[in-house]
Amino acid sequence: MTTLHGNWLIGSQDSVFFLWGEQWQGKELSETKENHPFCLESGALAQFIQKFSPQLDCYSPESIKLSLPSYSPPRKKYFLPLLSGQILEPTAKSLSWQPWQVSGLTFSAGMIIQLWEKLPLAKAEFIGNDLRFWLYLHRWSLDLLARGKFLAGINQGESCWYPLLDSTIDRTRLAKFIQTIPPVCLAYQENSEPQTIILDCLKNIVDARLRQKIDSTVNISPSLMVKPWLQSLSGDHHDIALEAKNLQRLENAYNNWVFPIQESLVNGNNRQLIENQYRVCLSLQPPRLGTAWKLTYYLQALDDPEFLISAKLIWLEGKESYHSYQRVVNNPQEILLKGLGLASRLYEPIRISLEQRHPEECSLDSIEVYQFIRSIAWQLQDQGLGVILPTGLTAGSNEQRLGIKIAASVTPKKGERLSLTSLLNFQLKLVVGEQEISKKDFDKLLEKKSPVVEVGGKWLILQPTDVKAAQAILNNTITPLNLSVEDALRLSSGDNNLIAKLPVVNFQAEGALKELIDNLNNNQGIQLINPPREFRGELRPYQIKGVSWLAFLEKWGLGACLADDMGLGKTPQLIAFLLALKEEDMLVNPVLVVAPTSVVNNWEHELRKFAPTLAVFVHHGEKRLKGQAFAQEVKNKSVVITSYPLIYRDLSTLEAVQWQGLVLDEAQNIKNSTAKQSQAVRKIPAGFRIALTGTPVENRLTELWSILDFLNPNFLGTQAFFQRRFALPIEKYGDQESLHNLRSLVRPFILRRLKTDKTIIEDLPEKQEMNIFCGLSKEQGQLYQQLVEKTLQKIEETQGIQKHGLILTLLMQLKQICNHPAHFLKENSLETSQRSGKLLRLEAMVEEVIAEGDRALIFTQFAEWGKLLQTHLQKKLAEEILFLSGSTKTKDRVEMIERFQNDPQGPKIFILSLKAGGTGLNLTRANHVFHIDRWWNPAVENQATDRAFRIGQKRNVQVHKFICTGTLEERINEMIESKKQLAEQTVDAGENWLTELDTDRLRDLLLLDPSAIIDEEETD
Repeated sequence: MTTLHGNWLIGSQDSVFFLWGEQWQGKELSETKENHPFCLESGALAQFIQKFSPQLDCYSPESIKLSLPSYSPPRKKYFLPLLSGQILEPTAKSLSWQPWQVSGLTFSAGMIIQLWEKLPLAKAEFIGNDLRFWLYLHRWSLDLLARGKFLAGINQGESCWYPLLDSTIDRTRLAKFIQTIPPVCLAYQENSEPQTIILDCLKNIVDARLRQKIDSTVNISPSLMVKPWLQSLSGDHHDIALEAKNLQRLENAYNNWVFPIQESLVNGNNRQLIENQYRVCLSLQPPRLGTAWKLTYYLQALDDPEFLISAKLIWLEGKESYHSYQRVVNNPQEILLKGLGLASRLYEPIRISLEQRHPEECSLDSIEVYQFIRSIAWQLQDQGLGVILPTGLTAGSNEQRLGIKIAASVTPKKGERLSLTSLLNFQLKLVVGEQEISKKDFDKLLEKKSPVVEVGGKWLILQPTDVKAAQAILNNTITPLNLSVEDALRLSSGDNNLIAKLPVVNFQAEGALKELIDNLNNNQGIQLINPPREFRGELRPYQIKGVSWLAFLEKWGLGACLADDMGLGKTPQLIAFLLALKEEDMLVNPVLVVAPTSVVNNWEHELRKFAPTLAVFVHHGEKRLKGQAFAQEVKNKSVVITSYPLIYRDLSTLEAVQWQGLVLDEAQNIKNSTAKQSQAVRKIPAGFRIALTGTPVENRLTELWSILDFLNPNFLGTQAFFQRRFALPIEKYGDQESLHNLRSLVRPFILRRLKTDKTIIEDLPEKQEMNIFCGLSKEQGQLYQQLVEKTLQKIEETQGIQKHGLILTLLMQLKQICNHPAHFLKENSLETSQRSGKLLRLEAMVEEVIAEGDRALIFTQFAEWGKLLQTHLQKKLAEEILFLSGSTKTKDRVEMIERFQNDPQGPKIFILSLKAGGTGLNLTRANHVFHIDRWWNPAVENQATDRAFRIGQKRNVQVHKFICTGTLEERINEMIESKKQLAEQTVDAGENWLTELDTDRLRDLLLLDPSAIIDEEETD
């Protein structure tokens, strides 16, 4: 993986951009000397950037000496440059700046902007922080051009285009760029100043962009002297075709013309633009005893809003420059008057104050203060001026206004359990902040007849609508209100809600309601339940917490989303929860579990494994029950399992049953709220609802809304409201306040633990092995059954070595069918995953591995199947997938292992044939191991697993063994598991023992269970 870096280099003649690449794999240190050992060669760099801009070919190879953060490896005397994203080992020596010779390419301004516009601005892994900084500057230059912030210029006899930074907004943005430039950008050249390098780059790229866009054919009278100048403003030639005398006259005339805005032009010698990073700031001062409101004038530093110089001090000093705390402000009086002149056009009191010789402030009455706060302040800020308002009057979350405090409790009716719809007992009180206001106090405020009043030392605006609403509360004339537990949860989250037309600024819950809210906001306080006695297995501490959390939310009738990382055992937690209900005699009706088709068989096995006392029924297949027959069959069942496609196909059958609970596994399957299955699950009646998913949000926030709306209908409002209130502000504008409010709203209903959590790591074993049971597609089932019947007939007619050969060939072909029909039929591609239950499940699990930032090994004993998988998964996941087999060349093999093991941005999935990759490799970067087909020899499989689970592995390893239900894979797995503890087991030698079975026993082992076949109707 290559990471691109670069910086603007100021030259005596022309400035250029230097681009270089950093690769994860370095050269031998003995060969590098001072050469950067991880630097990409210029030729390889040129090839790399061609992927983004194929037409870009005007660049020059260059080599420069660059000081970079470097470290000394443990027990070494030499230094190495620190790579992007590299985290130093604790034993490595501290960082120091060391010189390195770096090879790269240089680009003119006109060429580099062509590359910049092709590179992503988002957090792409291959873009270094230094290069990303210049990409942001490039976007700002485009913004300046779009707003017309440029001016034609003449500089030392040549034409040019100047960026024009004549607004405080752009000056502020420049200051921000100067503040945030990465330190490494100043290490490319000696004595680099951030402001100088930024302005030089900005000037050059604006000039280059305009020259590319402007037509050289200028329709101006030939007699005009300006025509040669204007014609030279396009294309690559900057020379102005005029005699020296006329050129000097033109330049003098130009300088006189631009003199009023000279300091706003970005050119190489404009020190005023660099040094005078100050703006006018207006501070609203509350009245003291017997005085009026004051609007006081200041100069404010753009890079430090806390640095203020009062107008009074500026006039007293009366100097051309002001010195304070190592800062120098040139022409402070001029800056002050210019800013006040801009403000005077928006606000009359400021205009009047400018009639004074030395304006310092203006006085305001209460109406003018109200006008300033509600409409003028934001207009001034929009023009780039600073505004400071008293505490409580600042628009937004800190603004003081009338509100209400609610004290609430809940008492369930006799024989009725609490739920979201349970009504509250509550009282409303009028408050400002934390201070309650009585009717008498409020009347006194109104007597002042001022829209801006002081309460408890804080100022607030009395808005007419708020006054009217407050009077209704104090006079008990409001419309009768009903508040529910759902309202209480929303109010306690801090989301701004209006009750009786006033914002709720304080919500106090009491009794059981307080317990609910406290436990939802901090699930650590939930009382832990004892592991169910009938649970066959061990629940780890974090899993007991998960079961207790599910039980707590079910008690209150709240939907729950268990969103633990893959491998943390969401399924066992759900099963234990069902057993806990059973122990309390609360499992009176069946629970419906809806899962992806490829997982239905796995659910059946997990339930029989962990909870054999639960009566389980699987609803699938061509001959599945419907209508009254189905209702009668499931009446005495504990759990019914079905698939997402059947939810809407058999909706009339399923919604006729009164379900105790409805559980969605892989709940991201309903992320599209308009899909048939998403709408169908909402129509099924259930006492409680639970969603299991490792990825509650994959791409859009509306996916989260869809899951939460299924769990707790209408809690987040309609989808249109959610889109307007949360999705749009957060996704498009990065609104942090909306994000905070959304998190507060959904946090009580989502429990997500990560494998990287310290408490979880301590609970987990170093290696977790789990069987993944998959069904067969109809095509797989037919191929499997036909092959078994055909070959068994031949086996009955043969003896000895020929019989052994037939059986071994049959076993191999059945494995191929279980993998995918295309594998058995020798097809060139897998076409679709719908033809294979294993592939469906593998795709889903690998997607989750990548989403969680993990890495995985996939082992197969078939090289041809591995190649098919590589091609298919690369296309499906849009990720590079490595594949190592016996035919892989040694050089390629070493490179693959190095990339997977050491490249931070390397491929995350590595497919290996069992024989080629099963021994001798160290692949501890992986924390997932998939055995997609089985060797039926635990020793061989364990050897392969140990590629990841060995010395050097710092994370828990999850081993996933794929098994097709109802086939020889399931039956042989049962035999292996039953004999695993024996010192010697006949199955340990691989498959040869199967050739010794007689035909009847072989038939029992191989025959297909028809219930394992996935109906085509059920294909997701």
